Amino acid sequence: MSEVSTAQKQISQMLDMQDAMNSRVSETWRDNNYEWYRAIWVECAEMLDHHGWKWWKHQEIDVPQVQLELVDIFHFGLSLRLMTGANVTDITKQLAQELTEKTAESDFKIALENLASAAVTEKAFDAVALADCMRLMNMDLDELFRQYVGKNTLNFFRQDHGYKDGSYIKIWNGEEDNEVLAKLVNSLDASANDFQKQLYSVLEEKYPT
Repeated sequence: MSEVSTAQKQISQMLDMQDAMNSRVSETWRDNNYEWYRAIWVECAEMLDHHGWKWWKHQEIDVPQVQLELVDIFHFGLSLRLMTGANVTDITKQLAQELTEKTAESDFKIALENLASAAVTEKAFDAVALADCMRLMNMDLDELFRQYVGKNTLNFFRQDHGYKDGSYIKIWNGEEDNEVLAKLVNSLDASANDFQKQLYSVLEEKYPT
């Protein structure tokens, strides 16, 4: 299977999952005019702190945290593309091309600013810029897929366990749920057809009650 066709399969699955997650939060999410573009540039700013940009002090790049922020941005980017009303098949093909496009950008901060710029000035999701950010953080599409499915499953789990009314427990035996998730995702086979179902079941087992 070619890189682009593999990408299309993964992206199609993630678009379905994103639509399901947004519908879980609000059945009328397409009509609510949420500012997904704003969520993107705010996340970009937060990510830059995890990467480091201050020339007057020593900073270490927190690669796992930067990757996590890229996954969050992809959630918002998928939502923006779905909001265009375009055919899902067409969105999938377009994203597959953009996410597998290679550019010469070698500065993560510039790639990130390109991503933020499109969100601010065009209220759009620049998937080529996201792909640049991913490449410069040693993150391929398979890793994006693995982490996306993980975070999407955790988001569903949160909603099912009181996230909206404030009763959800975010610290699980001394660890934040995101940290627990990262370990669980690494312990499962992301290529399994029931990966999401397996992950949800393990989250149920680990959740403090």
